[in-house]
Amino acid sequence: MAPPEIKLIDKLGVGAFRSAVLRGIGVLAPPLLTVVILIWIISTTRQYLLEPVNVGAREGIVWFLSREIRTDLTVTDATKRTATVEGVPYQELDDGNFLPFAIYDRVRRDPGDDKMPQTAKGVLHRYVEVTYLRPYFAIPCFFAIFILLVYLLGKLMAAGIGRFFGDRIELAIQRLPLIRSVYSSVKQVSNFFLSDKQMQFTRVVAVEFPRPGMWSIAFVTSEGLIDIRAAANEPVLGVFIPSSPMPMSGYSLTVLKREVIDLNITIDQALQYLVSCGLVVPPQELQRLRNSEPTETSSNG
Repeated sequence: MAPPEIKLIDKLGVGAFRSAVLRGIGVLAPPLLTVVILIWIISTTRQYLLEPVNVGAREGIVWFLSREIRTDLTVTDATKRTATVEGVPYQELDDGNFLPFAIYDRVRRDPGDDKMPQTAKGVLHRYVEVTYLRPYFAIPCFFAIFILLVYLLGKLMAAGIGRFFGDRIELAIQRLPLIRSVYSSVKQVSNFFLSDKQMQFTRVVAVEFPRPGMWSIAFVTSEGLIDIRAAANEPVLGVFIPSSPMPMSGYSLTVLKREVIDLNITIDQALQYLVSCGLVVPPQELQRLRNSEPTETSSNG
């Protein structure tokens, strides 16, 4: 006879409550994780790409506008601390330098979260931010320039001189003890997803690997080598067996065609299965499993 505590738990429906919570988490987890990953990508891009570019662009524009700073003027209006040169008013700052009043007035009307800058360089920095580097203008401009640079780099690498310098740079990186390991991993990932010369998989199969009775997912890459086909005296296939959860690395094997089992899944579904370490099963496989459950139950009964 079950103890009273167990009966009470059963009455409260703790098991049903836990199942409902787990189902709810299963529904919410994918979109929440997607949002978190997108936010991380955006924040990382902003921190390590947009911010350095923004600082560099600001310093460059400030350097160009520094010619507007005047040090050889005399105040003509002591109350307003202004000087006039050929009809153009200049404002004196606390550091003794003069700037055109139009620049000073633009910053005075929008000083930002900080107080009004009191130096010529400080006013120019703020002036560049409110005039040239506003987000709605700077971000699309930076993005367009970035795409253009990537395009030009790709065209350069396609030419002989670009490939020559690229190989020299990569050779220098490969000689650095710690950096070469990180660089090699990143290069494998980028080549797998971005290279237009990556392996062309034709279909998804299963092969017995690494030993008989143990099956692994593989991608068919070719009809195999002629010499191996002649030695086996029967059709063979060249396959790539990816590792999990990083499918960009693995093993290239030549197997007998009769020992290969074709799988009714797409290449994308196979990659999802590998990356998730077998947790993400293709939908059609789940449906087939559900459809077979009643039959198996009845046959056992």
